[in-house]
Amino acid sequence: MSIKLTVISEIERIAGEHRKKLAPLDEKSVLMDTGLDSLCFAVLVARLEDSLGVDPFSTSDNVSFPVTLGDFVRVYEDAAT
Repeated sequence: MSIKLTVISEIERIAGEHRKKLAPLDEKSVLMDTGLDSLCFAVLVARLEDSLGVDPFSTSDNVSFPVTLGDFVRVYEDAAT
């Protein structure tokens, strides 16, 4: 599964587990408008570290917080290379 599909799948799973209503997701979706809260994002980053083997937010000082879903996916894609 691609990194993008892994991220989206985890977002959908976490939203369901936390009973959050997700907005439609695409690359331009603003993360803060997706329907997830800060706890959901913390869970997302932890699960992505488990599944992808990388946490770009703790391994690099140069990562700025992504604004859109596309930005978020690219942070993980860049960290995985």
